[in-house]
Amino acid sequence: MTQAILDVLHDVMTSPWIYPALFALALLDGFFPVVPAETSVITAGVFAAATGAPDLLPVIVVAALGAFAGDHVSYAIGRTTNDRLRNGRRSRKAFAWAERALAERGGLVLVVARYIPGGRTACTLTMGAVAYPRRSFALFDALAAVSWAVYSGLIGYVGGAAFENDPIKGLLLGLGIALAVTVVVETVRHLRHRRVAPEAELVTSGD
Repeated sequence: MTQAILDVLHDVMTSPWIYPALFALALLDGFFPVVPAETSVITAGVFAAATGAPDLLPVIVVAALGAFAGDHVSYAIGRTTNDRLRNGRRSRKAFAWAERALAERGGLVLVVARYIPGGRTACTLTMGAVAYPRRSFALFDALAAVSWAVYSGLIGYVGGAAFENDPIKGLLLGLGIALAVTVVVETVRHLRHRRVAPEAELVTSGD
């Protein structure tokens, strides 16, 4: 069974269509976040180290370009559905948070959101809806897309290099590292939120 999976993955990863496929997955993930874009890039990184195919640099490039394009689609959706998003019961708090976060941290919020589950799409939609300057959005999004592509590709590459003779274990290691990073980011975010919330209440009560 494992060998059959490896054979299928090897055929996929050595196909010349792997690069357009990675681009398409990264693009779709920008506004349809259930697409396994990160897993696909990590898998490609594993095979790049373990078998030499695909090439790691093109994997990173097409993943970054796809993510950049997908984020701009999400941004455009946010611009065109501005009123509906703002007036939704569930989205009002998200808009308020996004506007405060953008005021405090600017476009760097977009870079951080890339590593928060569901954060990428929520952030790009919101930035479009609040009419965040398109040129600044493109600048920070380029940084976010490149950092994500390098991170995902290298995590896979590390896993593949560690288990050259067993790509499945390399893939599991790469996915485990990605999951650990996500848990750490979420934990830090949760702790910061718990610390900031009482301070905000004190400021409100003081007013």
